[in-house]
Amino acid sequence: MSAEHNRAHLDGYLDYLKFQRRLAELSVASYGRDLVELQQFCAALPVPAALPSVTLVQIRQFTIALHSRGLNPRSIARKLSAWRGFFSWLAQQLPMAQNPVDGVKPPKRKQALPKALSADDAVQLVSVGMDPAQSTHSCNQAMFELLYSSGLRVSELTSLDVRHVQETGHTSAGWIDFDDHTVKVTGKGSKVRSVPVGQPALTAILSWLTLRGSLVKNDPHALFLSERGTRISARVLQLRLKAHAQKIGIPSDVHPHVLRHSFASHVLQSSGDLRAVQEMLGHAAITSTQVYTALDFMHLAKVYDAAHPRAKKRNE
Repeated sequence: MSAEHNRAHLDGYLDYLKFQRRLAELSVASYGRDLVELQQFCAALPVPAALPSVTLVQIRQFTIALHSRGLNPRSIARKLSAWRGFFSWLAQQLPMAQNPVDGVKPPKRKQALPKALSADDAVQLVSVGMDPAQSTHSCNQAMFELLYSSGLRVSELTSLDVRHVQETGHTSAGWIDFDDHTVKVTGKGSKVRSVPVGQPALTAILSWLTLRGSLVKNDPHALFLSERGTRISARVLQLRLKAHAQKIGIPSDVHPHVLRHSFASHVLQSSGDLRAVQEMLGHAAITSTQVYTALDFMHLAKVYDAAHPRAKKRNE
């Protein structure tokens, strides 16, 4: 009888979603699939369980079973959410001590490694295929060089001014200090930091400044400009970088944050100084920076496989 009762409970909840909460048919169908799976778990127990008697321990067992099947954490989290909503509704229909899904969390999601270009591809991207005599090309080269040189966020780069100005109604969020070869930026949490700028980037910026004056229109402060003479937007920067990467034959999906990741991983590979990379990126916590240690290890693994005699023998 428990199977019939379980089916009746599920049908009642799906009717509630459809007619009272007025969810779309596709959403109701998705809930239905997740709840049928819950019903199947209950039926497969050594002693098949009725839904109102399911325990916290059993829900954890079901979650472990989903994970062992290779289901990704996002999908498991969705199923747990569907089950939690069902048991909340069921508790309004029948006496239940507690919602058995409360306190059950899905497995932690694996943190995706940021994409980074090889050093050769990064250098090619910021230095090849642009004519510094053309204003758009000159602006692009200055922006791309600076992104890779200093690991700036897109918002930090687009908010840069020609110089540090503090006038009525305008306070610079960032600017280039040519005297000490740094860029001053205001990052997340309004935190101001200073990041070194390499000579190729400084040279590209100076070249761009010789052309900038003929384009500037309504924003006299903006360092980087669109073709219309307005402050460059994040979207225009993304489109320009992607088009340039495709033009010179870099196969990766290149966007501005890829250059930030490339900056971080390449500096870490060369220096091994995680704290310095943290400061230059403007991360509040070093845990945000530690993801680049995985990239560093991947680089070391490739070097090992390419150079170590035993690795070569293993791969033959």
